[in-house]
Amino acid sequence: MQHVTLNNGVEMPILGFGVYQIPADDTERAVSDALAAGYRLLDTAAAYGNEEAVGRAVKSSGIPRDDLFVTTKLWVQDAPAEANTTRAFETSLHKLGLDHLDLYLMHQPYGDVYGQWRAMETLHREGRARAIGVANFSPDRLIDLIVNNEVVPAVNQIETHPFFQRADHQDLMREHGVQIQSWGGFAEGRNDLFTHPLLGAIGRQHGKSVAQVVLRWLTQRDVVAIPKSVRPERMAENIDIFDFALTDEQMAQIAALDTGSSLFFDHHDPEIVTWLARRRLDA
Repeated sequence: MQHVTLNNGVEMPILGFGVYQIPADDTERAVSDALAAGYRLLDTAAAYGNEEAVGRAVKSSGIPRDDLFVTTKLWVQDAPAEANTTRAFETSLHKLGLDHLDLYLMHQPYGDVYGQWRAMETLHREGRARAIGVANFSPDRLIDLIVNNEVVPAVNQIETHPFFQRADHQDLMREHGVQIQSWGGFAEGRNDLFTHPLLGAIGRQHGKSVAQVVLRWLTQRDVVAIPKSVRPERMAENIDIFDFALTDEQMAQIAALDTGSSLFFDHHDPEIVTWLARRRLDA
């Protein structure tokens, strides 16, 4: 496994396992299989509803805690945001059965972002969250948070895949010491990604699958990836990407696939913002 070093010196695996959209009843088995396959970075969120299952898999694995890198995410909190963020963190930690997190992310750039971030800074200072960061922050929101707060986010997890590559966003993050992390790395199969002729041709040149090509493309760009699968054979395939490298020509060919637009939703769309910002979790 290769690692990236975050802006506070914490090392993070460049490839991990995500559990978005895995039903809670299936998550424990999927995470156990992923850990058995060699994954050590696990990515969940309060909004996914499967933190408890992730925690059970971690506990039953017998893997030393220091060998794991566990991420979860804070959903938008009502006022008082600082107190409720601390409460939400405690709830996630209890569900996971852990005494600390390796990375705690603010899931959406809405609500009292500053109150939430102040609480997260406190959790970081206390060592209960080894690193803190954000998700779905556009460049303007990210810079505003950096300028007006003490701790620079260690990570920004955003939609990143061959059809929406975010190279300009990555350059800005790199300038400010923020690590880019991809969600939706396979674009959920949209635009016929898994049968794409270019990606397939590149894969055949290396004896690799389209999924392996995409993950190698991400990690070769220093993008942290968290592919999801419920099939052990796919998990094993997805982690087997460090024995080949894409050529400069192949990287350029994939770069040409960028459409510059989201395949999912626009965080600047008023209807999307309204839906996300008003949503609340039962927990």
